[in-house]
This record gives sequence, structure tokens and C-alpha cells, in this order.
Amino acid sequence: MAQVRATELPEISALHQRKAATDFLDCFSVPSTMSPRQAGEIITDFPSWGRFLLVIRRIVTAPFGLNNDGPDSADKIGIFPVESETETEVIAGFDDKHLDFRVSVLSHEGKVHLATWVSPNNIGGRIYLGAIMPFHIAIARNALARVAHATG
Repeated sequence: MAQVRATELPEISALHQRKAATDFLDCFSVPSTMSPRQAGEIITDFPSWGRFLLVIRRIVTAPFGLNNDGPDSADKIGIFPVESETETEVIAGFDDKHLDFRVSVLSHEGKVHLATWVSPNNIGGRIYLGAIMPFHIAIARNALARVAHATG
């Protein structure tokens, strides 16, 4: 995973329009000229350990009524409904009780960027975000490593 780098999300990303001062936004990138849609399909094809973590999340969050499958949508990447798509960026995600989130897959200047924006809606969202952070980072870095590997 040496090619994966924590970075700033390029200013051309539409995700910047969502960010408020108290929101979370991170970004990782890897050298690749892959299209955002193609990279997004790789990113959301979780490895077995990632799928296991999602099962655990489903069990833990079920009593709180959180959405585990995302809302119905004709266009999804993995479980995430696509909100917008251009030649250079796909933004997907949804709003839930505890937080609103979107992921951006941006292809820009020979790199694929994976950014996550989260706006907690309540104390539960802030607690959830803090609890999943180590897993989020591991999943994001692994996802981009798989994109780099597929790039060749």
C-alpha cells in the first residue's frame, strides 16, 4: 500500500460544496488513470474482511434503526446510490438518522482520489464516526491499493 497517500481533495471536487466547518472530510489518492466509475466499482467490491466488518456493523447498528443497505436507486456503486457523475468524478452516498455521508471517486491529473465527507446529525453520529475511524482508514487505503493493483 506504499502508493496510497493521504492528500487534500482537489478543489475541482463537487464534494467541497457540502463541507461545513464541523464536518469530517478525508481523502486518499493513488496513481491511476482509471475512470471514476471503474475505480468506484473496484473500491466497493470489498475484500472478505471488509464484508465481515459490514456484517458486524449491521448487527451492532440494527437496534438503532440505521440504514445498512442504502435507499433504493436505479444507479448504485456497491450499496451507495450515485448522486452525481461527470467524466472526472462520481459522488455516492445517502443521508441517515445519525449522519449524512458521501464518497467521491475523482480521477484527476493521473491520480484516483477517494474522499469521504461526513456530517454527523447528532451525538450518536459523532460517536459512530469516532468508533469506525480506524476501520474507515483501513478500508479506504485497501480500496485504493486495489485500484492501483488493477491499474497495473
